[in-house]
Amino acid sequence: MAASARCKAPLALGLAGLVVALLGLLLLGLLPRLVREQVIKNVRIDPNSIAFSMWKEVPVPFYLSAYIFDVMNPEEVFLGAKPVVNQRGPYVYREYRSKTNITFHDNGTVSFLEYRRFYFQSDLSDGLEEDYIVAPNILMMGAAVMMEKLPYFLKVLISGALAGLGQKAFMNRTVGEIMWGYDDPLVDLLNSFVPGLFPFKGKFGLFMDFNNSNTGLFTVYTGATDINKIHIVDTWNGLKKVNYWRSDECNMINGTAGEMWPPFMTPSSSLEFYSPDACRSMKLVYEQSGEFKGVPTYRFVAPKTLFANGTDYPPNEGFCPCRESGIQNVSTCRLNAPVFISNPHFYDADPVLVEAVDGLHPNKEQHALFLDIHPMTGIPMNCSVKLQLSLYIKTVSGITQTGQIRPVVLPLLWFAESGAIEGSVLKQFYTNLVLIPSMLEYIQYICIALGAALIIAAIMLEVKRQKNAKEKSTQEPDSQSEPPQYSETTPLLQDASKKDQNAAEA
Repeated sequence: MAASARCKAPLALGLAGLVVALLGLLLLGLLPRLVREQVIKNVRIDPNSIAFSMWKEVPVPFYLSAYIFDVMNPEEVFLGAKPVVNQRGPYVYREYRSKTNITFHDNGTVSFLEYRRFYFQSDLSDGLEEDYIVAPNILMMGAAVMMEKLPYFLKVLISGALAGLGQKAFMNRTVGEIMWGYDDPLVDLLNSFVPGLFPFKGKFGLFMDFNNSNTGLFTVYTGATDINKIHIVDTWNGLKKVNYWRSDECNMINGTAGEMWPPFMTPSSSLEFYSPDACRSMKLVYEQSGEFKGVPTYRFVAPKTLFANGTDYPPNEGFCPCRESGIQNVSTCRLNAPVFISNPHFYDADPVLVEAVDGLHPNKEQHALFLDIHPMTGIPMNCSVKLQLSLYIKTVSGITQTGQIRPVVLPLLWFAESGAIEGSVLKQFYTNLVLIPSMLEYIQYICIALGAALIIAAIMLEVKRQKNAKEKSTQEPDSQSEPPQYSETTPLLQDASKKDQNAAEA
């Protein structure tokens, strides 16, 4: 019975190894499909998905940090000197985003309005909203450039009216007023001279339309029918394209709403999104792979062509009239005011822009935007989207308030909208979409290795068993080739032989 057990041991061990190895191979073949199905289930815009609550209302701290440029030599600039600016801030606001009017449609899309609310955070800020800043008189200087082609006598009349209101080329306002608005009779005055010049009354602020307002009605794909189209914008305010720019390509509404992207990214993927604030679609490109708190990420950044002029990058010709490369004229979607957007401190722009203003120090670490995306899900883990607003100012004949100001694109402020997944949200994300798939991946290779080891052990055990059996068989005598010799019977044989011999002699 012991011999029988020894014969069965290698067989049992080999079968166990084969089963374990097959399980590993089965996982190797099925795991990518299982993970893909799990990702699709959890990222699509569906009330039952893990990502839905993140999509509906951003559950992690999100901040808007504003840096405002304080003009240090306004009197000299008025007389034609180069502007000298000093960056103030950051003035940090906690930003809350939430979606309302969520409506699912039969064609696999969902519509929503997203509202933003901002609350000042003094503990995170370097300064208070009550801080005073010397800045160009945005309304007056912007309107002066807008009215440059009006008849000279009309500009003289306007200039007289401006003098009566005490308007000057530069103003001294608080951070809160510059950001969120201040009452200015200039709005009504200019509208009386040039009806419809400004479609608002009384109050003006650079971020006045941001707080407690929505970014327009977005309709995006849910991913229910095609995961590759999830979050892609179908329409914005009912439009497939805008009409701000001079080419169909520039007017296209491409990509997502800028919050999440389709999953299963590769380094050849790009991040495209439509920004209502910039009135255009933007495309970011892959820079490098990395990791954020244990979660693998792809970092996407703005290419140098993003704000390039039409000369340096012909596809951007539709955004012209252009000035130096690195800034984009957004006057067509900003009431025809001479406003430009760019990277902060004119980073990645024509050096002429930086040289025209003292106090600018562009560098990648502080002024380049980035988004760190989990490539498997398309969900941002860490991001900082940065944008600068600048005003083109110059002397306008007939408007004495513009003095002898040399033409210059003068930075007003730049801001960064930043956020990172953390806390329980990060833990849930890491467990479901990183840790468990990684463990299953390790298990499949462990099963294959363990199965192979068991099979090898079974083979070695069988070889050893057969070797032992062979050695034992060679040590046992062979009854056919060497019959036993019985010494005790020899005398009897000898006696019988003698008797036969005596009988013969008789």
